Amino acid sequence: MTLPSLLLPKNDRLPPRGGETMFTKIRSTLAILLVIAIMLAACSGGTGAPAPEAATSAPADSSQPAEPAATEAPAEAASGGQVRIGWGGSPDTLNPGTAILSEAYILFELVYSSMFDLNLDGTFSLDLAESWDVSDDGLVHTFKLRPDFTWHDGQPVTAKDVVFTYNFYGSHEDFPYMPVYTEYFDSVEAPDDQTVVITLTEPIPNIESQLVFMYILPEHIWAEHDTPEGATAFENEQMIGSGPFKLAEYRQGEFVTLEAVKDHPTSPPKVDGVVFQTFDNQDALVQALTTGQVDMVTELPNTAVPTLRNAENVQLVVGAPLAPEVTDIIPNQVSEENCPPEDGVCSGHPALRDLQVRKALAYATDKQKIIDVALLGLGTPGLTLIPDGLGVWYNDTIKDYPFDIDEANRILDEAGYLDSDGDGVREMPDGTSPLTFRIYWPSDSSTAPRIAELLGESWKQVGIDLQPQALDPDALTSVCCPTFDYDIIIWGWGSDPDPGFLLSVHLTDEIPTGNSETGYSNPEFDKLFAQQATELDPAKRKEIVWQMEQILHDDVAYIIPYYAQATQAFRTDRFTGWITDQPKVALEDPTSLTIITPVGN
Repeated sequence: MTLPSLLLPKNDRLPPRGGETMFTKIRSTLAILLVIAIMLAACSGGTGAPAPEAATSAPADSSQPAEPAATEAPAEAASGGQVRIGWGGSPDTLNPGTAILSEAYILFELVYSSMFDLNLDGTFSLDLAESWDVSDDGLVHTFKLRPDFTWHDGQPVTAKDVVFTYNFYGSHEDFPYMPVYTEYFDSVEAPDDQTVVITLTEPIPNIESQLVFMYILPEHIWAEHDTPEGATAFENEQMIGSGPFKLAEYRQGEFVTLEAVKDHPTSPPKVDGVVFQTFDNQDALVQALTTGQVDMVTELPNTAVPTLRNAENVQLVVGAPLAPEVTDIIPNQVSEENCPPEDGVCSGHPALRDLQVRKALAYATDKQKIIDVALLGLGTPGLTLIPDGLGVWYNDTIKDYPFDIDEANRILDEAGYLDSDGDGVREMPDGTSPLTFRIYWPSDSSTAPRIAELLGESWKQVGIDLQPQALDPDALTSVCCPTFDYDIIIWGWGSDPDPGFLLSVHLTDEIPTGNSETGYSNPEFDKLFAQQATELDPAKRKEIVWQMEQILHDDVAYIIPYYAQATQAFRTDRFTGWITDQPKVALEDPTSLTIITPVGN
């Protein structure tokens, strides 16, 4: 089962808002993107990932230090068929109800089962259940569980565990993500030990994405913690699940050791276990791979790609992120009437509320140069907040605003934004308020400063001046939304496997909640959103979603500079069988970790 991501992301809301790598924290460092929207398996799809990049036979650079700065896991963890995986973080908790960081959810995927798996091609398949029936009215979903699943402590998994889990997640409002999945649940029942019946309040097209990340918990362990205080305080140090791996040892900030469940009924791993080792910095992580200290790394800086292409026994995999991530250039366009009455400052430059100004900015944005400079070429030009990695939901028929300085100048001239005093900066049509925009970005982003610099260079050519400033992610959150105390922000979102949530951040109703960071409002868009939310016909829903994307692009709700690619790498001399030919890149996923075998076996 694959994770949606986070991944990129930086937000204390769902899904996470982004920094610049697949695994970045919700509004500060590393984050997990959970599924909140809706997706039909029949509509699933994705763009094909490029073939993995084979490393050449050139020797690795032996001039580098042999000992990367990392916390050493126990010596026995490196023996036999145990896979060492390097990553830059550590799970914030082992409690699925309260976890935020992506590292935690990577572990949940390996240790727990859920009703569905999300495959690397974007489709869903049954996991804990062996069959699934839906009533004619779409309200009643009946699941028959596989009879041979057991918890890691030996007790059988039953329908009562599933019912407990869904009610548990839905009843604890302090959980950051899980309650939203049960929003349309009227009741969950277990008529017998192998049958789960979910009755909805209304038919929805998203049952797969609602259940795929609701990890099933053992009632005999969690029931005593089913109180408001107990549910969030429980550290879950034993982490008893029913997945293909079980927890052996965990030291927060250092390493996590998982042991293979060799008799797992559906996905018995061929390796003995997995060790996730935390590294303090990305340079040490890359060096650990080239020296053989780790067998695979979950994320790489783009600057490491040339080195690893020439590293002996190392293979790169480049393609669509597990959870497609979107970097966005956010213009503050909240209107005076929509300014949140309690929290709103709404100090954005009034010119940004003018569609003509936003169009001029779009024409004056050189997306390909940003990709080449900030991403070293590892990205594709963006269109809307719905990324190309979402397959059928991505409207590839939209014609983008080409980079055209002359056209941008023409638009501003005709709209009355002139440089009346000859200082190189245009003013408002009434001659006031020069077009000088504050542009902010999170201080933990390595790409945003370069993006801001490139924007400053090109936008200066159309008479727009920028005042750049990096802000601590928490400070950026405070000025962003629903405060709207900024002009332009460079940030990003991690994407669900379905477009529902990313579309919802454009709703007028989300302006006061903080989910809308642009202040964009369009009654036609709001109406279409409500239609797609309950449209059960895949083709009709796709048509509505594409129409909504076209509206957003025409209104320049955001400027999307690019969709970044993911880069991961593994050693070819240790384990073989890594999944590299799917639309998503996710070597840490159970799809690879349950089938890889030691080289020579």
